This record gives sequence, C-alpha cells and structure tokens, in this order.
Amino acid sequence: MSQSMYAPQQPQQPQHGRPEKKRGWFARHKVLTGLGAVVVVVAIASAVGSGGDDSSPKAASGDTKGKQEQQAKPEEAKKAPSIAGDGDHEVGKDVQPGLYRTSGNDDGLCYWERAKDSTGETDSILANDNVTGTSYVLLKASDKIFKSSGCKDWEAVDEKAAGTPKAEAKGDGGMYKVGADLAPGTYKSTGNEDDMCYWERAKDASHSSDAILANDNVSGTAIVKITASDAYFKTTGCKDWVKTG
Repeated sequence: MSQSMYAPQQPQQPQHGRPEKKRGWFARHKVLTGLGAVVVVVAIASAVGSGGDDSSPKAASGDTKGKQEQQAKPEEAKKAPSIAGDGDHEVGKDVQPGLYRTSGNDDGLCYWERAKDSTGETDSILANDNVTGTSYVLLKASDKIFKSSGCKDWEAVDEKAAGTPKAEAKGDGGMYKVGADLAPGTYKSTGNEDDMCYWERAKDASHSSDAILANDNVSGTAIVKITASDAYFKTTGCKDWVKTG
C-alpha cells in the first residue's frame, strides 16, 4: 500500500446560524425566617393537637418528589452537547481536552480544526478535516483552539468504552473506532472509480501525520486488514466495506 497523505484543505467556510442554546434549570427553595418561621411552628403545633396526622404523608411525598428532581438533574446534563457544531472553542476553558465525536454529517459541509493559537493563520493549524458521516477528534492539553463549522454537535467519548462492533462499514461513513464500532479483520470494497476511495488506519484520533499507520487512494477493489491494535479506520468516497476474514 502506498503511504500517501490525505491532507484536506480548508474549504470556504459556510455561514451557519448558531444552534439554539438550551436553557438551564434549577430548583428554587424558600427559607422562612423570623416571624414567618414562628407562624409555621404554631400552625404545626395546632395540627398535632387536633389530630391532624395527614401532614406527615404529604411531607414525605414532597421529600420524595424533591429527591426525584435532584436525581433527574444529572440525566438532563448528560443530554446537553459537549461542544456546539459551529464556533471557535478555547481548549482548557470552553472545552476540556479529551476524545470527542460528531456523527450524522451527511452533506459533507462539516469542517473541524485543531490549532496551536488563535491567529487564524495556516501555520497555526495542527490538524483539520472535512467530514462526511462520523469523525472522532482527540483534543490535547497543548491545543489552544478547536474550530468546528457546519458539523453536528460533538459529544465527549470515553476512550476505553466498549461497544458492539460490526463486520461492515459504510464506504462514506467516516471514522470507525476499532473494537467499538468496527470489528478487526480483513475488509473488501469493490467497484471504486477514479481513485475517489480513500481509506486510513490510524493509531489515534489526533489526525496528525504520525497517527497514520497506513492509507491509500483506491480505484477498483480495495482490501484492508484492520488489526486489533489499530485504533481507528477511516473511509471516504468508497463503496461499502464487508468483512471477508
């Protein structure tokens, strides 16, 4: 296999509206002090004296509801996107270092960029890519800016999380995490024309040149052995891949 580099050039950035931000929410608790607190004490004493035991179940019910609301808060937080699909994000402040994933980018307009500073100059770009389908990106603590344009929202991903790996891959599916999205093995893609099919085996999601284990532009039939030690398999412009061994 040839070791050709796939280095996408930064396209003209399309104008996209910023996604509507979800409003946060929180429970408000009133605290009674002074005269108000005294009135409440008197009312409770009166209820006990008259045999008003119905107040206890109500209080318990209220406490249960409050606990349920508190337990629901973490679930709500998990649903929020980690990084918006449009905008510049300062690493370490707006977004923390780690592995992120965007999926469902079917129009080919998703562009992302890791940068070492905010000058916007070409020399500041550490890695970039145009995405169709899914992409994973590893943001490092040394990165300064993460730019995303025209992409679906990015979610944080546990690098060690297990999945249900499949034995097939869409030819234009983007990046697959080996062992989680795609099972190791030998894969074949047939019917590729005009060298538009590009595949890549990578050891991480930094997208640096050092991360590429092997890659190729293919016309006709492509056969690739993906090993268990590979971290990612990328495919763009290819016919679908099927595991043959």
